Amino acid sequence: MVKAKYQAVLELGEALNIQNGDVKEENGQLQIHGTANTPYEKDLLWNKIKELGGENPSDLMADIKVADASVYHRHIVKSGETLGKIAKQYYGSPSKYQAIFKANSDILKNPDVIHPDQELIIPNL
Repeated sequence: MVKAKYQAVLELGEALNIQNGDVKEENGQLQIHGTANTPYEKDLLWNKIKELGGENPSDLMADIKVADASVYHRHIVKSGETLGKIAKQYYGSPSKYQAIFKANSDILKNPDVIHPDQELIIPNL
């Protein structure tokens, strides 16, 4: 029953390719373990957990580790994106594009010029 409530979390974990994933139900509590690739992916999972179970769910125990905490995420640029749009996606504010530009100064020479399929580091802020 608890597993059904959090099915969307489990599906998101699969979509994000969470490593060493383990899910079990014990005494009416769902226990989730696994390793997300980046802090951003861990945040996505926690946001989904809170959306379904509230800020501090008592019917779920999650232990989500992070494989690479040196960056917030690694983003592959899609056609039509700008650094402002990417900053809004990860930080909630387009004005934080400068942090992304600075973290990728080895491959970006102009914040207004990015190309599809470039892999950008999204830094921890």
